[in-house]
Amino acid sequence: MRLVKLDHCETGALLAKSIFRENGTILLARGTYLTNNLIRRLKELNVFTVYIEDEASEGIEITETIPNEIRAEAASAITEGLDELVNIHKRPNIHGIMKTGRVVRSIQKVFKDILSCLNENKAALNLLATAKVHEDHVYNHSLNVSIYACQLAIENGLPIKKIEDIGLGAMLHDLGKLFIPKEILNKPGKLTEMEFELIQSHCELGFNQLRKIHEIPLPVAHCALQHHERIDGKGYPQGLKNNEIHKYAKIISVADVFDAVTSHRTYHPAMLPHKAMEILYNGKGTQFEPRQVDLFKESIAIYPPGLTVLLNDGRTGIVAKYNFKAVGRPVVRIIKDQENQTVQPYEIDLSAKEHVSLEITDADALL
Repeated sequence: MRLVKLDHCETGALLAKSIFRENGTILLARGTYLTNNLIRRLKELNVFTVYIEDEASEGIEITETIPNEIRAEAASAITEGLDELVNIHKRPNIHGIMKTGRVVRSIQKVFKDILSCLNENKAALNLLATAKVHEDHVYNHSLNVSIYACQLAIENGLPIKKIEDIGLGAMLHDLGKLFIPKEILNKPGKLTEMEFELIQSHCELGFNQLRKIHEIPLPVAHCALQHHERIDGKGYPQGLKNNEIHKYAKIISVADVFDAVTSHRTYHPAMLPHKAMEILYNGKGTQFEPRQVDLFKESIAIYPPGLTVLLNDGRTGIVAKYNFKAVGRPVVRIIKDQENQTVQPYEIDLSAKEHVSLEITDADALL
C-alpha cells in the first residue's frame, strides 16, 4: 500500500483505504477501481491524495495513528465549534450559552477519542501520510496541531487532565484567525505592515474570545495568546521569556510550526519534513524549549511507510520502513531508475554509510 498524489494516479488503480467526507460518511469505498471520472470528481471535491494497492508496494503497511473516521468526526466538530465560538456574542441569551457549552463538550469528546488512539498507538505518530479532511487550512491545521501537541504532551509524561487541556488549547489556538478577512489570511504576496500586524493580532483576538467562555479553562485560553511567544523574548504579542510562557504554549508552538511549514499554503509551498525538523532544531534554545524539540523528534514519523519519494540521484521509491535512529533517512524500496524506468523492486537503507550521499528531494503526496 502507498499514498499517491491523485494527479499521478493511473486509471484502474485499486483504492486501498476508503475516502471519507467531512461529516464522517464514506465518499468512496475501499476496493474501488478508480476511473477517469472518479479521479476528476475527487479533485473537484478537494481530494488530492489517495491510498492505492499495487505490486510495487506489496507488503508495505501504512499505520494510521488516527483512523479517517475519527479525523472526519473531529474536523466536523472543530468546524462547528470554531464557527460557534467566534459568534457567541450574537447569542448572549440562555439558549446561546447552552449551545456554546454543547459545542465545547463536543470538541472535548472528539479529542478524547483522539487521545485514546494515541495511547493505543505503539509506533511513531504518522500524520504526514494522511489525507486531509477539510479544505480550509485553519481547520485542518487546528486538528493536526492538536494531535501533534497531544502526542508531545504524552511524551512529557503529563497527567491526563493536562493532556486534555493541551489538546483543547491546540484545537482552539488559532480561533482568532477567523476574525481576520480571508483575503488577508490567504494573501499569496507579501503582506503590508498593517496586514502583518492584523494577522499577529489573532493571538489576542482568540484569547479575548475564549476567556469569556465559562467552559474554557484559563490555561486553554492562554494557548491562543502565547503560542507565538519565543523563549528568547522575541515572540509576540507580549515578548515573554522562558518560564513566563505557559508550558502548554511551549508544547503547542513546536507542533504549530512543524505543521505550518509542512502544509501547503497560498503564500508558501509545503516543506519536506526533514527540512521542517531542521527549522525546529535551529530554533532550540531561542524560539523553542530544547526538550520539546527533542521529544517531538522522537515521537513523530517524518517519513512514514507508504510515501512515494524521489532521491537526489533520480531514482523513485516507496518508504518501506521508518528509521528511528535517523528520522530523515528511512529504508526505501526503489521502483524506478534514474531514467524513470520501472525496475524489479529492491530496498536501500538511506542511513547506511554507503548511501550517505543520497537524500530525499521530493515526496509529492506531501507537497
